[in-house]
Amino acid sequence: MIPAAFDYVRPTTVDEAVAALVAGGEDAKVLGGGQSLLPVLRLRMGAPSVIVDTTRIDEMKGISDTGDAIVIGAGVTHDEVMTSALVKDNVALLAAATATVADRQIRHRGTLGGALAHADPAGDQPGTALALDASFTIAGPGGRRTVAASDFFVDYFTTAVGPDEVLVSVSFPKYTGWGAHYEKFNRTAQAWAIVGVAAAVKVEGGSITGARIGLTNMGPKPVRASSVEAALTGGAATLDAITAAAQSAADGASPNDDIHAKADYREHLARVLTARAVAKAAGL
Repeated sequence: MIPAAFDYVRPTTVDEAVAALVAGGEDAKVLGGGQSLLPVLRLRMGAPSVIVDTTRIDEMKGISDTGDAIVIGAGVTHDEVMTSALVKDNVALLAAATATVADRQIRHRGTLGGALAHADPAGDQPGTALALDASFTIAGPGGRRTVAASDFFVDYFTTAVGPDEVLVSVSFPKYTGWGAHYEKFNRTAQAWAIVGVAAAVKVEGGSITGARIGLTNMGPKPVRASSVEAALTGGAATLDAITAAAQSAADGASPNDDIHAKADYREHLARVLTARAVAKAAGL
């Protein structure tokens, strides 16, 4: 299907992008890698008045070390994230989750910022960003603001980014020395996760001294498995202890029934996959 007609602008700065969004009104849309937006346009599920292409904005590219965090531009591709030495050494969970995104072609075109701003509940990186306490820099007509991951994801395909705002970068605290693993269940290769679990743990002297766990597709937005984190912290890094802690993985989640799985099956998967992810992150 041929997309509906739209205007197209390609700014070179964040300020120019914001100005274009303001001029375009509520129907303006940002284009990053295009892996989510282009199918929507092609199927005429959306008809934006103007497309604001951010691929020439240098500020939104690149990965940097600020001392206590790794900052990733919204325009950095999935492939760049998963292969970055800075990311693998300091935010290993993000690299692991990103390596499972779709297929190689999409990872070379799609962007981290685009995936997070799209906020698909079945996406692999939103739950990871939530687990890792990421923070988001957003630019709009009123200036720039920083939003914590806990406030960034609002609902299905909805984030704190307004219609006249641009996600500029995402900052991840360092988890150097932490074990990490992303475990997901999907029916076919490259398919969306029916349930996914992002787990990072720190093991010292046979005990788990820190745990971060995020759940994918367990509600309209990513879910932090806080009860599991609390149960794990200070406990033994053993399969029995991890399995017991994982039994509360679905607490506070609100999975839905759809053509892929019933809610109670998703809850079961959350418990099983959390135990697997944590065990692998702990090196068991």
